[in-house]
Amino acid sequence: MLADSDTRWKWGALTARRLTTGASSGPVRRTDISGLLLRGRATPTPRQLAEVGDVGIDTDRVREVTAVEFLHTVRDEGYDVVVLALVGGAVQAMLHGLAALQLPARPVVVTGYVGVVYEKLADGLLLRHGADVVLANSRHDAERFRAVYEGVGADASAVTEAALPFLGGAPHRPQKGRDTVVFAAQPSVPASRADRTYLLRRLVEHARLHPDREVLLKLRSKPGEHTTHIEELPYQRLAERLPGGLPPNFRLVYGHMGEVLDRTDLLVTVSSTAALESLHRRIPTAILSDLGVREALGNHHFIGSGLLTSWDHLDGGHRPEPDSEWLAGQGVAADGTYATAYDHARARVDALLATARLPDLAPYYTSATAPGYLPGILARHHLAPDGHPLPGAAAPRETGGVRGAVRDAVREAARGAYRQGVQRVAPVIRRMGEL
Repeated sequence: MLADSDTRWKWGALTARRLTTGASSGPVRRTDISGLLLRGRATPTPRQLAEVGDVGIDTDRVREVTAVEFLHTVRDEGYDVVVLALVGGAVQAMLHGLAALQLPARPVVVTGYVGVVYEKLADGLLLRHGADVVLANSRHDAERFRAVYEGVGADASAVTEAALPFLGGAPHRPQKGRDTVVFAAQPSVPASRADRTYLLRRLVEHARLHPDREVLLKLRSKPGEHTTHIEELPYQRLAERLPGGLPPNFRLVYGHMGEVLDRTDLLVTVSSTAALESLHRRIPTAILSDLGVREALGNHHFIGSGLLTSWDHLDGGHRPEPDSEWLAGQGVAADGTYATAYDHARARVDALLATARLPDLAPYYTSATAPGYLPGILARHHLAPDGHPLPGAAAPRETGGVRGAVRDAVREAARGAYRQGVQRVAPVIRRMGEL
């Protein structure tokens, strides 16, 4: 499994686990799951990996690799299945790189999305085309995915309905004397300082209005860490500047989302995938409409869900009731069918593994169909237009000694400088440009 961020690590590792364990018509196999991290701006820190929770991979054995190093590892290790838990462009690069290896027995390639797909649907899907299995997290997504592929004349047979692999946990049970409200923050939604400050202020006001409630702000990362999306304005920084300070029943929390949901009585968010985790456990869930219902926020995905509401209504005690028909199409599986959600995907992988020789990988994008787009995507991962490593990109990595230590130190310094620029310098420059 290859991942490029903390959330995709979680999705990829748990997907690999669900695809290789459980009921299956095929023979029982011994499964050893290895995890690799694609080096980049969002490569998770050890703390972030630890907060993901137990995903069945020994994090002490995890290592960072470049795209070319990953391809060499696939060539040398002889994997049966490769799960690409990556952003779309990186998936496309790996598909072309794997095709260029021309292995006599190549692995089955699986990819998909880590959560709700509310933006760049066509772009992201076509960049993932060519994998043997493109997982859809719900019936709704599977129908949309097939429509995109068929609409451009691409083979849609790889689209396979499953579910989010990290749903689970005990169903919600209200407890006397406990009323915990959790706001699930997102790194990039909303984006502006004014909007993020507004949401924080309303959350704090809710805590003041209800001193008997515990109000938690669930954060994805600490300042300086990156997740799947860039967070230029961390809520931690905004909270430090909030007039009047924070009430005693308000706290900022980190940690595994499942553990936070264990004590949640109302989950509030703009459009986080945490809403689906919450709904799966039948926890009252609210999708905020305060900033509008807009594609840029992602909350348009929840139109028809019955969950859209505002802080004014929540302050008054409102608890949204989800629409059962909407839930049925979203892969939430609160009806108990989650245990079999991966049966079809697992059977498809088993069938591919039993194939005498897998066909060559054939992504939709090629030098003929996208000559002005594909080369740039491949070049970002040091691959030529034909998928082979660019000159100089295949040099073995220094893993020990002084040179290796110096290289690692320089890499960490560069990553720190990048994060500092994104979170501190870039916002200042933008504000100056608005004057």
